[in-house]
Amino acid sequence: MSGLTDVSASARALLIRRSGWVLAGAVVLAGVVAASLVAAVQTPGMARVPWAGGPAFYERFPTAATAGWSDHGFFPVGVWYESVLTQDDVNLDRAAGLNTYFELTEGSDMALVRGGGMFALPSGQRGGYGEETVGWLVTDEADMWAGSGNATWTGNYPGEGQVCQPTDAPCGNTVMRTLANRLPDADGRMRYANYGKGVMMWLPDVDAQRFVNDYTDLLSTDIYWYTDANICEEAENFLDIPPEQCRLAANYGYTVERTRELDARDGRLQPVLAFVQVGWPGENDEQAIEPDQIAGAVMSSLIHEARGIIYFNHNFGGPCLSQHVLRDDCGSAVRPTVAEVNRRIAELAPVLNTQSYEHSFNPALDTMLKEHDDSFYVFAMLGRGSATGEYSLTLPEGLRDATVEVLHEGRTLPINAGEFTDSFDSESDYHIYKITL
Repeated sequence: MSGLTDVSASARALLIRRSGWVLAGAVVLAGVVAASLVAAVQTPGMARVPWAGGPAFYERFPTAATAGWSDHGFFPVGVWYESVLTQDDVNLDRAAGLNTYFELTEGSDMALVRGGGMFALPSGQRGGYGEETVGWLVTDEADMWAGSGNATWTGNYPGEGQVCQPTDAPCGNTVMRTLANRLPDADGRMRYANYGKGVMMWLPDVDAQRFVNDYTDLLSTDIYWYTDANICEEAENFLDIPPEQCRLAANYGYTVERTRELDARDGRLQPVLAFVQVGWPGENDEQAIEPDQIAGAVMSSLIHEARGIIYFNHNFGGPCLSQHVLRDDCGSAVRPTVAEVNRRIAELAPVLNTQSYEHSFNPALDTMLKEHDDSFYVFAMLGRGSATGEYSLTLPEGLRDATVEVLHEGRTLPINAGEFTDSFDSESDYHIYKITL
C-alpha cells in the first residue's frame, strides 16, 4: 500500500509510489521479533501509512463510541439509502453481513433498527431515533448537482427546478453549509457526506478539497468503475486512465486513495469509506457488476485504507429494477458473495483496525501489511495495468523465517530466499496471507 507522505503529489503518483519497510532495531531470535513493532515504528526508516486513528477516532463521538464503533472488533459495513419497515428487513440485512444504514427513508422504523443491533446515519431526525443513530448524512453528491461555489441555493434538488441562483453560478458549498447547519449541533454524533465525479475528477483540487475537508467527520466518494457507461471516457480525459485500464477492481482502491489524498491536505484526517455497487446502478449502463468484481472492488478499497464499505443497493437500469438488491431476487446472484466478503471483513476486523506498515512486496501488486496478535497479514491483488499470472512477493527481513498461510483458501506457501510466489488469475483476484513467526 502506498503511503500519503507527500500530500501534494497527484493521486496517480500516490497509486504507484512504494516505500521500503525496515525493521530497524529489531533482531530475530529463534524466529521471534525481539524488539516491539510499536517501538520500531518510531525508528527512522520504519514507516506507517497515515490514518485517522481507527477505532480510537470514534471515541471523540460519544454516541458512536457507546454504540461500539470504537471497539476493535467492529468494522462498518453498510448499505445506501434503505428502508426498514419490518423485522424481516433487518434480518435479511444482518444475514448479509451488514451493520449500518447510510441514509434511511423517512418512514423507517428506528426501533427495529435499534433492536436489531444495526446503526444509522440518516439525513435527518427520523421519528423515534436514538442510540442507533450514530451520525448524520449532510447530503449526497452536492459536488455534482450544485458544483463548487457560494452562490445562493434555492433549496431545490435536481429535478425540482432551478438549484442555484443565478442559474449559471454554482452553489455546492452553500448547499453543504446550509444542510450542515440544519443538523443537530453538539449531540455527540458524526457528520458524513458522500461525493462523486466532481471531487474525483471534474473539479480542480483546490475546489475538491474544500468539499472533502470543510463539512464532515467521515466521507466517501462513489465511482462505479465496472458499470458506469461514461466513466471510461471521463477517466481518460480527466485522469489519464486509458480505456483498457478502466473497468478494474484496482480503480475502486484508486478512488479511496484519491479521496484520502485530498483529505490529508488540511492536516486533519477523516475515515474514508468506500462505495461498491451490487447491481445495475445506472439507467444507461450496459452491464451489471459480477460477484467476483464486487469482491475485488471491496478488497481493493480495503487495501487502499478504506475504513468502511458501503454497498449501493439500487438497480435503476437493467432487466430487474429494485431499491433493495441485496434483499430481492434481483440480487440472488451476488448476495452469497457479498455475504461471504462481509463475513471475512468481520472476522478480520481486529486486523483491519490496526495501522498499516509501508512495504513494497512487488511493484506490480497493490498490497497492505498489518500486524495483529503476533502475526502479520498481507493483503494483495493486481495493481492497475498488471497482467494476470504468477508473482513473487518479497518479505521484510524480519518475516523471512516464517510460514505463509493463505486465508480462506486452505493452503500454505513456502518461502524461498525471502520470497513467496502466488498466482492472480483475474484482475479482481485477491489473496490474504497470514505470516506467523
